Amino acid sequence: MQYTHLGRSGLKVSRLCLGTMNFGPQTEEADAHSIMDSAHEAGINFFDTANVYGGAEHRGWTEEIIGRWFAKGGERREHTVLATKLYGTMTDRPNESKLSALNIRRALDASLKRLQTDYIDVYQFHHIDRDTPWDEIWQAIEVAVQQGKILYSGSSNFAGWHIAQAQEAARRRNYTGLVSEQSIYNLFMRQVELEVIPAAQQYGLGLIPWSPLQGGLLGGVLKKERQGVRRTEGRAAETLKKHEDQIRQYEDFADELGHEPGDVALAWLLHQPAVTAPIVGPRTQEQLDAAIRALDVTLDADALKRLDDIFPGHRTAPEDYAW
Repeated sequence: MQYTHLGRSGLKVSRLCLGTMNFGPQTEEADAHSIMDSAHEAGINFFDTANVYGGAEHRGWTEEIIGRWFAKGGERREHTVLATKLYGTMTDRPNESKLSALNIRRALDASLKRLQTDYIDVYQFHHIDRDTPWDEIWQAIEVAVQQGKILYSGSSNFAGWHIAQAQEAARRRNYTGLVSEQSIYNLFMRQVELEVIPAAQQYGLGLIPWSPLQGGLLGGVLKKERQGVRRTEGRAAETLKKHEDQIRQYEDFADELGHEPGDVALAWLLHQPAVTAPIVGPRTQEQLDAAIRALDVTLDADALKRLDDIFPGHRTAPEDYAW
């Protein structure tokens, strides 16, 4: 396993991050525990979750599953850099969502209880809260740090100017601020290259891409359909139909490289200078094994250019659209 620092922090994390969103709704608890054990065996020490994961009827379920895994002992917690998130609505009561000082305090204590741990390594804001001032947010986070309940802060789904706003507010307080940003980023979805990535690089944030395979569209979807392994439905089917030629070119190029399409998509992210660790969210052991393979895929300059030709990206704003 390869390791790198999370942004400008001294925290070392694996180049793959284990996403746990499927644990509970899609993956049985015993299988989830087995996947987490296998992740540790492979050297993955970075796990991501959120307080709302578990489905509308059982928010917090995923954290509970992880907590029971930690409770098995064997230094599972000590070997894990644990990241969770808050923002989403947990109940229909007031102050049970977003980033008020009150919700930060309550949500953090509830996550600690479900996770059966006394601290969170990276506590992330799942979305921007336009109604709460940054001084209130940072004051609440500083208190949690002083209490030893969290070590670092991260953001998720922020715009570039949100990152700047957060960091400048933290700077005025002589506080570290954010160390990471979690955004959707893959060969299909490259909008973060306009302003989010430049902001993250300027302020020293590590980028943690979610949906690296764009819901499976970059995981060999056409090949799987031909083999009868998968049938795409709904919105994914519409997207596939619209971009079928593009995806076919991509899968053919992966064949030329001698790799599975999903391995190439993950490897491409690992070759992007701002990326710390793509989030892989396996439902099964086989999917975890496939993600780990990507660490052995090397893409040369010609391969990276061909992928840019198939999936054009963005230059930094405003050069992307202005002289």
